[in-house]
Amino acid sequence: MPAWLTGLLPTEGLKIILVLFLSFLVGLEREEHHAESKRSERYAFGGVRTFPLLGLIGYALSLVSGDNLIPPTVGFAVIGGFLWLSYQHKLAAYEYAGVTTEMSGLATYLVGVLVSHGQFWIATTIAVMSVLLLELKEALENLSRRLPGEETLAFTKFLLLTAVILPIVPDRTFGSFGFNPFKAWLIVVAASGISYGSYLLQKASQGRESVLLSAVLGGAYSSTLTTVILAKRAREVHSPHLFAGSMLMASGTMYIRLLVLLALFNGGLAARLFWPFLIAGMAGLVFGWYWARVPASGSRESRESLRIKNPLELSAAFLFAAMFVALLAASHYVAARFGRGGIYGLAAITGTVDVDPFVLGMTQSGQPAMLAGHAIAIAASSNNLMKGLYAFGFGDRRTGSEALVLLAALALLGLAALFF
Repeated sequence: MPAWLTGLLPTEGLKIILVLFLSFLVGLEREEHHAESKRSERYAFGGVRTFPLLGLIGYALSLVSGDNLIPPTVGFAVIGGFLWLSYQHKLAAYEYAGVTTEMSGLATYLVGVLVSHGQFWIATTIAVMSVLLLELKEALENLSRRLPGEETLAFTKFLLLTAVILPIVPDRTFGSFGFNPFKAWLIVVAASGISYGSYLLQKASQGRESVLLSAVLGGAYSSTLTTVILAKRAREVHSPHLFAGSMLMASGTMYIRLLVLLALFNGGLAARLFWPFLIAGMAGLVFGWYWARVPASGSRESRESLRIKNPLELSAAFLFAAMFVALLAASHYVAARFGRGGIYGLAAITGTVDVDPFVLGMTQSGQPAMLAGHAIAIAASSNNLMKGLYAFGFGDRRTGSEALVLLAALALLGLAALFF
């Protein structure tokens, strides 16, 4: 505690005040809740007097027992027994009875114990979070009803990728091409995280924003998939400028996404490609937005959002990891066997499929920065050209033709990185 406070009051006196304040805060929230229960003549446990008493009991019992944790543990069990009797009474009287008040009573007891041991920050955090959880009951219950089960599962998968799998992956280098499993999986997590963030933003904006914002967010998810979806939608809506411009914006976002990934895993490459990729990305976004706003005869704007699948499928994550490892090994092989031309040829080929594994493989390949930067630029341009062909094949003729020209021009602009 601050010295000026301990000069005014004894340390234990300040602790008692803190216990009273925090437990009174919890009791006050419960008192407001009980006011509603009294109007409906329902039984309710505790309030602005009971909760401070629980906190003081925990504090006093912990104080007299010192470092011996057995008495506070026994006290916790005894308080829990009384609260269990209270809950049993509610169950006997009402068909539906919650247990949050009883749980908050146990938390208040622990606040007193923690303050006695000098854990002021933890005690304050527990008390404040308890009040928030109790006060936000309706909002949290509404959220649980609105949130589909598959979204909860998706977030759990993301935690599995990051908090469960990543820490146990060995951080060692294997093989002649310097494969590090930890870095490989970290790359998978980063790519999945960016895609997942874009996916959540799309879910949040569905039904309220135009296809332009969906295209930008889709570009952060997967510009190739976004282009295919837009091309198929263009057959139904017949707005060539809107959809061709949106495809260009999605590919512009791809350059920004690649810059972010490069900055995370290889600052030297990110610095080398910063200006050419930033210029290409902004050109795609700005000119795509302008082209999408150009009116076309007989066209009508679509305000539907793109519907994309959740990117956190474990099979997709493992496939991405396998592609990353394969392309990392391939880049070492072709560099040793065919030199610079082999790397550039591999970049052009892999860019037609999925550019991210190759680009991230280049960050770990150990190739000279200039060679790796040029290969990444070629892969990105190859990917843009392929998306133009997708648009031409899946969309109506006018939309496909416009998109092919625009994406080919962006591919040429992206090749400006070869001069850096």
